[in-house]
Amino acid sequence: MNAAVARSLLRLLMAPLVAALAVLSVAASDAHAATDVSEVANALRKGPVYVDPAATGQLSGSDAQALANKIRGADKPIFVAVLPKGYPTGNLFANLRTETGITGLYGIRLGDRFDARADSSVLSHQAVSNLVTSVRGAGDAKAQLNDFVDDALRSNVGGSAPSSWSASGGSPGMDTGTLAAIGAVLVAGGAGAYALVRLGRRRQEEERRAALEKLRVVVDEDITAFGEELDRLDFHPAEAGADDAMRADYERALDAYEQAKSLMAAAQRPEEVRGVTQALEDGRFSLALLAARREGRPLPERRAPCFFDPRHGPSVADATWTPDGGAPREVPVCAADQARLADGRDPMVREVDTASGRRPYWDAGPAYGPWAGGYFGGGILPGLLIGTLLGNLMAGPSYAAMYGAGYGDFGTGGYEGGDVSGADFDSDDFSGGFGGGDFSGGDFGG
Repeated sequence: MNAAVARSLLRLLMAPLVAALAVLSVAASDAHAATDVSEVANALRKGPVYVDPAATGQLSGSDAQALANKIRGADKPIFVAVLPKGYPTGNLFANLRTETGITGLYGIRLGDRFDARADSSVLSHQAVSNLVTSVRGAGDAKAQLNDFVDDALRSNVGGSAPSSWSASGGSPGMDTGTLAAIGAVLVAGGAGAYALVRLGRRRQEEERRAALEKLRVVVDEDITAFGEELDRLDFHPAEAGADDAMRADYERALDAYEQAKSLMAAAQRPEEVRGVTQALEDGRFSLALLAARREGRPLPERRAPCFFDPRHGPSVADATWTPDGGAPREVPVCAADQARLADGRDPMVREVDTASGRRPYWDAGPAYGPWAGGYFGGGILPGLLIGTLLGNLMAGPSYAAMYGAGYGDFGTGGYEGGDVSGADFDSDDFSGGFGGGDFSGGDFGG
């Protein structure tokens, strides 16, 4: 047998073995990817920031620690992972969320690309999309991830940090200096501390009353405007063509009007105004249903009111809008403002009185948070207000203290967040792979 024939025979004999080794190699690679996700998840259960050993050039140890401290101090379920370029992206967010089992907001820097996902009870789809868009051009990993965390905190992320972080890294938001200061106050004398607390509470109540009176002017305008809509309505329950559905819509609108007046008359704190504007929003939607039935049109879907002025009624579409000095975001708009924006004109914006004159409500201070929250509940408001004065002020702990603990979640149903049960997990929130689905609107890091 000559050498050429021998080599050919050897190749034939080795072919099945080579194929088998290739299959084993692929299986081993897949197993390695799955293990990596498990390791990342395990690290995130212990702390908010994970940097892959192959990605330490993107974010140094000290920068990662500083970022982790910021998240711990805010006591929010924000998770950040820095992974190397080429890391497998298929179902990465969903797999990571499943492995951690913790409800939260997840941001991933992969090479020079970035994207994020969140449980809808923590931050709405639209809010996450706006958040990702606002930080994609931030530059290096340190700048981008810090911007991501800062903007997320300004967006009023729902929930709190998981208890597993405390077990592995100390009490979130409570450092040694703070504990020492508390101890010093206690040693200095309970009577003095009690006097200071009473003084602080009295000042806070005075500020609450002032904020409520400021809100009362705006809310009374809204109630009056809705009452005028009802007066202009050419409908009588006994008119020809009226059916039970129309009468029910009309009755709900009238009830909403009376409820809004009653709630505002009884309001003692700024956060109670939220129920008033919720009632007005419900009433306007009932009028929209009534109009559609009378005109024989399809019933409108339930949408948020017009962002620029809720008195315009339910929105009909989302349009791109950029606040001064902010990033573009999608906001719900009425038909009239949609046409104005399409023509390059300014929308009809709701302005309120401030110390520096009339300003859009989102640039008028924190007192208008409860008013806006009633109109834009269910988690939509934080995403709309990213980068505005109102959005920035609402992100601070002083806002929650002034306008009601737990108010920042904007209607997420008493979400406690940060638990490791994963009971709140909705796989749809994390679907679509990297950069797909409802969150970023494009390719990962596009």
